[in-house]
Amino acid sequence: MGSCAAVHALAVAWAVAALLSRATPAGALAANWGTRALHPLPGDVTVRLLRDNGFDKVKLFEADPSALRALGHTGIQVMVGLPNELLAPVSSSVAAAEQWVLHNVSSYISKLGVDIRAVAVGNEPFLKSYKGKFEAATLPAVQNVQAALVKAGLARQVRVTVPLNADVYESLDGRPSAGDFRPDIAGLMVGLVRFLLDNGGFLTINIYPFLSLQADPNFPADYAYFPSPGSPPSQASVQDGGVLYTNVFDANYDTLISALEKHGLGAIAVVVGEIGWPTDGDKSANAANAQRFNQGLFDRILAGKGTPRRPQMPDVYVFALLDEDAKSIDPGSFERHWGVFNYDGSLKYNLRLAGGRSIAPARGVRYLSRQWCVLRPDASPADPAIGGAVGYACQYADCTSLGAGSSCRGLDARGNVSYAFNQFFQAANQMKGSCNFNNLSMITTSDPSQGTCRFQIEIDTGRHDLTVASSASAAATSVAAVLLLALLGLVI
Repeated sequence: MGSCAAVHALAVAWAVAALLSRATPAGALAANWGTRALHPLPGDVTVRLLRDNGFDKVKLFEADPSALRALGHTGIQVMVGLPNELLAPVSSSVAAAEQWVLHNVSSYISKLGVDIRAVAVGNEPFLKSYKGKFEAATLPAVQNVQAALVKAGLARQVRVTVPLNADVYESLDGRPSAGDFRPDIAGLMVGLVRFLLDNGGFLTINIYPFLSLQADPNFPADYAYFPSPGSPPSQASVQDGGVLYTNVFDANYDTLISALEKHGLGAIAVVVGEIGWPTDGDKSANAANAQRFNQGLFDRILAGKGTPRRPQMPDVYVFALLDEDAKSIDPGSFERHWGVFNYDGSLKYNLRLAGGRSIAPARGVRYLSRQWCVLRPDASPADPAIGGAVGYACQYADCTSLGAGSSCRGLDARGNVSYAFNQFFQAANQMKGSCNFNNLSMITTSDPSQGTCRFQIEIDTGRHDLTVASSASAAATSVAAVLLLALLGLVI
């Protein structure tokens, strides 16, 4: 056999193996574990939450030491992310890629028994809003990470992927069969996917029906959800030849598959890296809608039912496991509320798992003292100092639940002020002086929660296993430092 033929045969065999390995066995669940929280749920508690609910795969957006240590010797398969800000240095230096792999992959596998199966190079690097910022660096970074894995002897265990936003492909007439890559990056996509295919990698795509609904007031709401068994199809269903697409997920995913097939890349395995529904921060983001969407998604995963073009369900990483109160809200206030579970692992709503079993909340969570910071009874919400105090609190703490259409929209003026004060108080670890807003506030032991609006008590990370809980993500630690400075300013 000639060398070119041998290479092609190897690539095909690798692609088939990848397709088979990336197809989700019925009942297998996967989740995104984000760590951008001021008081992150400790790693040991989070791992127990994953295992209690049948999640056997997890995706990390960065090589978070706390999360990775907790995942050691658990049998949970891990996809670890290399952030966009590292694409440039890794793309320009194989040595830099080797060092990253050594410190963030090899060491955790060999020393701590973490079952790392994939490296996600970048996160949606071709997103239109980035205006090409990461396009030139992505493929070279992928190539250098692959070379580093080969050198480390990990290339067969750890595969390379790139999580992409669904805006990298399109269909001009709305039919999935007409799918093709976005013209401005078509050549780049072909080169990237060809390299992944030839080296045993896979493609990862993020699909968000919620964002389709949120961005377009005329988007048909029922088309965003998976249809219930026996229910009539959405009036927005798309007829594509002999196939009727009854929901946006199937149509979106198959549009990508069509694009890949048009370029001779149909053998690549395609994992769903992010999909979910938020519960707050937007009029369409609430527990009822999230339950409807995620139950439909879980039912599909548990049944192993894929799409018309890929009948077997791929790996699907639910976004996200937990709420994250330190995430950027540039895309919208809902960004901090994607969790299937609340920030502390408590239930937002019920979901049925295999055998009709319900999801279970986190166990072993410890909290700060049962106390809240609220507006003093003798203080008026009309006090001229209130506006500045609330603005100050919400500058450093998460007040996204106070927005229009959010869970705390029903609060009166007094309740709004109290909610903001308490968010700052909890974010500041209930430290002395953190409930001192120009003598307008007081500490109470009576829960001020009302209706759907929950006045939270933060997790006491200091009362958990220090080796797991002490190293929150760098982002959360940075925000906490800023919060401490804000507290000092408040006290002074």
